[in-house]
Amino acid sequence: MAAKYLTRGVLTGQEDPPLVACVRSSETIEGHGNNARWTMRPLRELFDDAMRMHAERTHADAWLAPRLHATLRLTRAEAAESGLWSFLALVVAPDYVIWRHLPPERENKRPAVTADRFCGSHYKQAFARLWWAAELFRDGDDYRPAVTACRNQDVLNTVLRLDVIDHRPTARAVTRLIEQGTVTNGREINALATAVNTAGSTLMYDVLAPDEGSDADARRYWIHECDLAPPAPRDSLPDGPDDGGVPRQAVDVMVKQLEKLFTDAPVRGREKRESGASISD
Repeated sequence: MAAKYLTRGVLTGQEDPPLVACVRSSETIEGHGNNARWTMRPLRELFDDAMRMHAERTHADAWLAPRLHATLRLTRAEAAESGLWSFLALVVAPDYVIWRHLPPERENKRPAVTADRFCGSHYKQAFARLWWAAELFRDGDDYRPAVTACRNQDVLNTVLRLDVIDHRPTARAVTRLIEQGTVTNGREINALATAVNTAGSTLMYDVLAPDEGSDADARRYWIHECDLAPPAPRDSLPDGPDDGGVPRQAVDVMVKQLEKLFTDAPVRGREKRESGASISD
């Protein structure tokens, strides 16, 4: 239903999606009641602040992702429902999608946002990709690794779509390599992503670096306490669910493993950089 409303006028930002028609096509969330986590006003305020505070649009991703995750407290099953993200994009904040993803004008041709930014896969849709980045790259209640991930568009565009990132030590190892300067630019991140994906399945990484997973009860408690939670702070990071951090030993194992993979990964321009020539990414 969402796709039929994505006309050329909507995708270019010349017109708004038909609000009444979109609402009529939407389904009420079962058992939503007066639960604060389904209230759209806090999200709308977040999107407004993101646009107001960031002159550089790509910088808004790292700011918004943890705050979106902490405000819209979902289970992974709920977050897998594409209709929720389509509703946010078409009804709650279509202006944000246009602001964030409209490409620059070229050769007198009016630019347009691709339809998958409104209703696409979890690693493409404007809001789903940020929520899932915060979910997969956070370290328990610590969103700082997710901020690291979202500061680089190649992590969002390439790494986020890999199945192996569901393995928490692997996800944390990727951000650790960025933090320590082992991986420094988009070419290197894409090379690392290819190497990680080619090396083996999630099962292999589970064997190398076991992870018992997060605490489901703690996650449910975090979700249910949303009615009492204050708005996500604007000047500091919110707290995520206190469902257990990623095992440090497992992360250390994966860091060493990914460093080996990255050493052998083909990176365009690497030889020039190692010989002392400068490279622009």
